[in-house]
Amino acid sequence: MPSFDIVSEIDMHELTNAVSNANRAITQRYDFKGTETTVKQSKEEVTLISESEFQVQQLLDIMLTELVRRKVDVKSLEQGDIKPNGKAMEQKLLICQGIDKDNARKIVKLIKDKKLKVQSSIQGEQVRVTGKKRDDLQAVMAMLKKEEFSVALQFTNFRD
Repeated sequence: MPSFDIVSEIDMHELTNAVSNANRAITQRYDFKGTETTVKQSKEEVTLISESEFQVQQLLDIMLTELVRRKVDVKSLEQGDIKPNGKAMEQKLLICQGIDKDNARKIVKLIKDKKLKVQSSIQGEQVRVTGKKRDDLQAVMAMLKKEEFSVALQFTNFRD
């Protein structure tokens, strides 16, 4: 029986590439010359550090541009507030992975409301959709791509 999974994941390799590209762009910008401005990445967050709040906002624009260029969905990052940290200002971007329960229920309800001949079930931080026909599954994918969710959705593990 054909099936696929709906997940919300971020490609960590592409995120690392975007961070290094943003750091490279900082060194080439005139408005960041002579400042202690960096973008740091850990496993669960990206930290933007600069000397003023305005520069952190400029750094955020650079980072979001690089993420879009690397085809990383911006919805996968949750922006924190700009806070002082010693002499510098910093902003944390939390990396969000997995579909939370509320969004998973919303996805399942949306699929059931369309009355397609598929079954959907929540399995941890993903939603599995199964059906008899491949066309029904593709219709579900198309319908979910049109809808607006607070998380980035990817379709994986398509089995025929």
